[in-house]
Amino acid sequence: REILVLILDFGSQYTHLITRRIRSLSVFSLCISGTSPLSSITSLNPKVVILSGGPHSVHADDSPSFADGFAEWAQSNGVFVLGICYGLHLLVQRLGGEVRVGEKQEYGRMEIEVEKSCGIFGGKKVGDRQVVWMSHRDEAATLPNGFEVVARSQQGAVAAVEDKDRRFYGLQYHPEVTHSPEGMETLRSFLFEVCGVNAGWKMEDVMDEDIKVINNMVGSDDHVICALSGGVDSTVAATLVHRAIGDRLHCIFVDNGLLRYKERERVMETFERDLHLPVTCVDATEQFLSKLKGVVDPELKRKIIGKEFICVFGAFAKELENNLGKKPAFLVQGTLYPDVIESCPHQELEELTLTQSKVIIMLEVRQLGRILTVPYSFLNRHPFPGPGLAVRVLGDVTEDNALDTLRQVDEIFIQSIKDAGIYDSIWQAFAVFLPVKSVGVQGDQRTHSHVVALRAVTSQDGMTADWYVFIALHCFALRDWCNVYVPHLSQLYTVTSICSNA
Repeated sequence: REILVLILDFGSQYTHLITRRIRSLSVFSLCISGTSPLSSITSLNPKVVILSGGPHSVHADDSPSFADGFAEWAQSNGVFVLGICYGLHLLVQRLGGEVRVGEKQEYGRMEIEVEKSCGIFGGKKVGDRQVVWMSHRDEAATLPNGFEVVARSQQGAVAAVEDKDRRFYGLQYHPEVTHSPEGMETLRSFLFEVCGVNAGWKMEDVMDEDIKVINNMVGSDDHVICALSGGVDSTVAATLVHRAIGDRLHCIFVDNGLLRYKERERVMETFERDLHLPVTCVDATEQFLSKLKGVVDPELKRKIIGKEFICVFGAFAKELENNLGKKPAFLVQGTLYPDVIESCPHQELEELTLTQSKVIIMLEVRQLGRILTVPYSFLNRHPFPGPGLAVRVLGDVTEDNALDTLRQVDEIFIQSIKDAGIYDSIWQAFAVFLPVKSVGVQGDQRTHSHVVALRAVTSQDGMTADWYVFIALHCFALRDWCNVYVPHLSQLYTVTSICSNA
């Protein structure tokens, strides 16, 4: 069927967020590489093409760009094109305009003002203002023939442009992030009013299409490995693949000694009792912690943990090959898009594919999980970092009983939030073991021990976040929690709540 909206990815951390935002409007969208050949783009027959942002400058010799002939093809076929941030710069430069380094580079929240009424801003009038999220060093200085300025920032930079006759549009800011409060309205106006796109796509379509894709990709005798982290994303990906190919899916869950309180028992129960997934649990605690002993640098921790995971997966794959008499053909990895950025995936997945010939990555999963009847309590869990508690212990994870203390503090903190009825209002809450000590009082004696910090943030997509504002009632609850629960730990730990009114 026709792909209505095609996103060309030029490396922005928000690119897949654009895809999700458009799908949330009941419009089907697909994301491919921004440097894809023109034949790949035309074969998808898109009605709309969005050029994403990216970390590059159009002035750099190695900056990515769309294929030669793209603009001419879009114009001759009536395809609407929207450039966002770097995508705007590409349009301006490739069509004969000028992009230069801005005198006042704009990052973060910025107010823009409408200079020309147009469909992309719906019913807004000249002089209307809105707050948007900027992130750019370059800016459009001279527009190509046919383009007009639609809006400017409060510093005078071009914020929105259009060439109505050729159906080319551009935004200097990111409408897809929640820090652009009216961004979704802008995307809605652009798609429905400007481009004439019809809504009607639904998430159930993704499940049916993905199952067909999996069945077409995976041969009838092929076996597949899935690395289950215990998180929402890998679990939903495994559930989807299991529905497609049954017990030719072989899941592995690794206990690396860096998990949350009773995490292993809880997730294995969900895997086996609720989802009926074929899962092998591997206890590699000693293997991981022995390699982390004495390591304090967080980036080195991450690399060590990643390497050990690959070793464990490789050993599991080899054992499975011996049992099956053939190599598993695929590795399934489910992940959030922020994790793709965080994990530097291209290098690491390349290493993983030394064991498995192909990698299947699922990026959009929570809505799909509901359709697949994954338990709500599991789907709604706060995200947990890939390196686990290793990055929440700021120091050597094997010293000062840090891991056990952090597990207990984190468990009580999360349970207190649930008891207060605010767990679902917080995107992520967690505790951090700090490498500093503070003076406290336990009973009638003064103590000197480590500090544990508590953190709670709100977000809709994991790409941008704000602190969670604990109201007085919640702060009293935390105070009571400190008084009641902390003395039950092996030692008294000073607890610092990090929030906006701390």
